[in-house]
Amino acid sequence: MLRRTWISALGLAAAALVTAPALRAEPVGAEAFVKQLSAEVMDTAKSDKSIQNGDIGKIRSLVDGKVMPHVNFERMTAMSVGPQWRGATPEQKKRMLEEFKTLMINTYSGALTQVKDQTVVVKPLRAAADATELVVKSEVRGKGDPIQLDYRLEKAGDGWKIYDVNVGGFWLVEAYKGQFAKDLSAGGMDALITRLSDKNKSLAK
Repeated sequence: MLRRTWISALGLAAAALVTAPALRAEPVGAEAFVKQLSAEVMDTAKSDKSIQNGDIGKIRSLVDGKVMPHVNFERMTAMSVGPQWRGATPEQKKRMLEEFKTLMINTYSGALTQVKDQTVVVKPLRAAADATELVVKSEVRGKGDPIQLDYRLEKAGDGWKIYDVNVGGFWLVEAYKGQFAKDLSAGGMDALITRLSDKNKSLAK
């Protein structure tokens, strides 16, 4: 049961990156941003039959239409790659961004089908009023133990952008950084991009 709830939390984290709501009508605090995001994510994950069925095309469409304005995906990718990102060519960065995005979609699309009756409780924010980077903590509650779900946010104009997500005590950036390190050490950016491309093709079958 705990594993099922943890998988659901992964799906919720993925959904958060897929269905980030448009919160630009007026300045919104970080806590309010996450509360509204969580509510919309839960509604979308529960009611959208395409998402429930793991429709990759639908999920990718949502990513392209909604995630990019609300997530600093380049920062997320750069942090996951580490120091070698700075020395990568523009073409390598472009390919890495695309393959990494595809990997996240392929990896977590199946988990979205597990989001059924969970709710998200956002914890009170403890940060300075003028903070430009902070962590908003929340819990996914359902059957079994609650699962930690935290967001690293950066100030972006009057709103916020996500650049990392913590699911059950594991930050996604750190998890991917560990996975990417072996390929980067063995063959650099091209080796990593090739491995991700091969994995994406395998997951898509």
